[in-house]
Amino acid sequence: MRPFRCLTLNLWGAEPPLQRRMELVAAALRELLPDVVGLQEVREVPGQLANQAETLAVAAGYHYAFVPAMPFAGGHEGLAILSREPILEHVAFGLPHAEPSERRALLSAHVSFGAISVWVHTTHLNYRLAHGKQREDQVQAIDSIVAARAGDTPSVLMGDFNARPEADEIRWLRGLVTLSSRRTYYQDAWDRLHPDERGWTWARANPYTKPLAFLEPGRRLDYIFVTPMRRDGRATIHSCRIVLDQPAADGAYASDHFGLLAEIQMDGVAA
Repeated sequence: MRPFRCLTLNLWGAEPPLQRRMELVAAALRELLPDVVGLQEVREVPGQLANQAETLAVAAGYHYAFVPAMPFAGGHEGLAILSREPILEHVAFGLPHAEPSERRALLSAHVSFGAISVWVHTTHLNYRLAHGKQREDQVQAIDSIVAARAGDTPSVLMGDFNARPEADEIRWLRGLVTLSSRRTYYQDAWDRLHPDERGWTWARANPYTKPLAFLEPGRRLDYIFVTPMRRDGRATIHSCRIVLDQPAADGAYASDHFGLLAEIQMDGVAA
């Protein structure tokens, strides 16, 4: 089986130039051919804006699951997972520290590719710079959910975590710190292969970050985490690269975030 290809992207909702940006994302899906895609800031407004995950799924030939996380402009903003194969099951979970104006969630989907059955998860955590404690509680809740669905096949957790790699909430996921007397461990796909590179996905080079410059552009916020590598080679990360990081000929970018694409070995190699 070829490596399992995963893409995560914060879609930047309905910000202009919306139609052009959606075209760029759809074109990238057709070119990169990810097996699964985790999307954040996916919006739908009845009568005004069709569900963006559905639009991309139709344009690029994917199945999709969507969960609303919070109200937005008469509709919803939420999470989505696209899959090249049918989604067998999907489940949504609310995360701690929900408020009327900011509710965060985890979307989990069970997909099957040949003999490989995989749980993939996507999330989008609190964004404020001072919300490290909220994010700590959120990643601990996420870990419990991922662990409850873990099996022989590695699990993949991806999304916009709104935290730098050195933040405790990210270090906890990487097994580098204790929170609430708990430890866990995931591979950070980017760090696994590029430990000395910044890997910024929220970058000053992208002009779409300027309206939120007070949030410190120039950070790695988007991650693909993978459960621990096995002796037989399962969960080996073969590649990880930043995508959708260049403007089109007309200067448009796909989003204010860059995407992240990883290739992960899901099957074992006999000794």
